[in-house]
Amino acid sequence: MRIPRLPAALLRATALELLILAGHLLLYPTGLTPERRIRTRPAPSLPRTPAAVPTVLLHGFADNRSVFVLLRRALTRHGPHHVECLNYSPLTCDIRAAADLLGRHVEEICARTGGHEVDIVGHSLGGLIACYYVQRLGGDRRVRTLVTLGTPHSGTTVAPLASAHPIVRQMRPGSPVIEELRLPAPGCRTRFVSFWSDLDRIMAPVETARVDHPDLLTQNVQVSGIGHLALPVHPAVADSIREVLQSGTSDAVRSPGSAASASVA
Repeated sequence: MRIPRLPAALLRATALELLILAGHLLLYPTGLTPERRIRTRPAPSLPRTPAAVPTVLLHGFADNRSVFVLLRRALTRHGPHHVECLNYSPLTCDIRAAADLLGRHVEEICARTGGHEVDIVGHSLGGLIACYYVQRLGGDRRVRTLVTLGTPHSGTTVAPLASAHPIVRQMRPGSPVIEELRLPAPGCRTRFVSFWSDLDRIMAPVETARVDHPDLLTQNVQVSGIGHLALPVHPAVADSIREVLQSGTSDAVRSPGSAASASVA
């Protein structure tokens, strides 16, 4: 029997995924404990610039804050930028409960830093948790920009055997949580920027990582040639995220319900 040859791009992406996985397994223990929080208030005489808005990083399923080591470094490399990571328990069984925890964490950050809004970057399930907070729990009053990386906005059908876990079932197409996120969200103030990859094997189909909602300000950014694990560590993606957060607004986002597409090589 002849074994079909895999495309070279897929082979390269798979090799990179395995390399990233090996490195992440080494770093994983360093992210098990919550990070130390520092009280920082901006000087009252200085204007609050877009780059001064704190950024919250939210990891994916069965992961922790160690996945953001490189992204965090990229976000803070070009000047002072308050970045915090939120760990939620791997035993978390409900996206709604995790979204409520995120909301309390955001309120604590705003109180501690003296600000009134944050940006959020969520990888995979982390992006879905942040979406629920913004769309269903009133988080749009606190979240200026929500960046999602490989998030199953419409649900993913990958790994059906993993459906034994309640939170994985909530990520399936047609689940109550996914249907809640389809409900109208008139007046939502948060800007959504979703990075999705054409070789993301966790998103099935890959287009599920795009935001498609008529009431939301959206920008979908296609990333070519990398897989799911590479999204929060790839330098080109990190540079694009930094530009999105530093801009505060984007010309690509024209009006509610209009989704603009861009690409990252």
